[in-house]
Amino acid sequence: MTWPQTPSPTSPVPARRAAAMTLTAGYERCRKLHARYGRSYYLATLLLPAWKRPHVHALYGFARYADEIVDSFHLIDDRAAALDALSSRLIRSLAGDPVDDPVLPAFTHTVRSFAIDLEDVDAFLASMRADLTVRRYATYDDLLGYMEGSAAAIGTMMLPVLEPRRGAADRAREPARQLGLAFQLTNFLRDVAEDLARGRIYLPLADLDKFGVSEADLGRPRATRAVRELLAFEAGRARDHYAAALQGIELLAPSSRPCIQAAYELYSGILDEIEAAGYDVLAQRARVPRRRRLAIFARHLFAASAADRAERRVTIVVP
Repeated sequence: MTWPQTPSPTSPVPARRAAAMTLTAGYERCRKLHARYGRSYYLATLLLPAWKRPHVHALYGFARYADEIVDSFHLIDDRAAALDALSSRLIRSLAGDPVDDPVLPAFTHTVRSFAIDLEDVDAFLASMRADLTVRRYATYDDLLGYMEGSAAAIGTMMLPVLEPRRGAADRAREPARQLGLAFQLTNFLRDVAEDLARGRIYLPLADLDKFGVSEADLGRPRATRAVRELLAFEAGRARDHYAAALQGIELLAPSSRPCIQAAYELYSGILDEIEAAGYDVLAQRARVPRRRRLAIFARHLFAASAADRAERRVTIVVP
């Protein structure tokens, strides 16, 4: 997509556009989307300094908003046209024009404020468009190509908000990609039945063949032994992505580390629950128990508060 030259985030906004941007309403809408649909990550964001949270909500809100266009069980209108309309509004919003949209003012404000790479936005929208026509992936490499936009790009869009340490931005990019891939693959394993209800399979067909799993097997009320073996194999891949992402946490500003460490533990905890259930993701949806989620949050709360306080102590030298 050809993006417009965006106005500088520090340039004044014309008065005629200021009212139409409704940033407060946009950020609040994104926060509510995040709280409703991304409970684990939303909980983790409460460990961030207050000023970072709205920007994370904006990125999540936009992703969820676009995802709802292609995934909703309730939307019966032309999904391709709806996605086209969203892309068109996004182009206008990035150019500084007022748009009638519940989340784009906040999303574009965040994109402009942090100079987020528009190629990542392009990659994300391309994956959303793929969901309209692509229902199966032949190999894991093919699935990775889809996840490059649907997941890895989200990780790299989040990175400027999370603030890599000085000089570490380039090194932090790959771990951010890997964490996005780990989260996405975890969701795919948890949501096999739900995705199948939408007509999609996010498990490589080559792997189904390898373990002797038919598509009909994925629609059973309980997982067969072959399905459980397949899921254990894919969970191992997810663990590899988590391992590749772990080194990136220390490359972030101290005030962002507790949030990402908690998110890491919460999402990998879903894999733990899948494993504890014998990889039978068809019988019931894997969830991290509320007590464990709160314990993870509490364990990182002190470090988050201490890092936030430390970063507020700025020494100003007056000449």
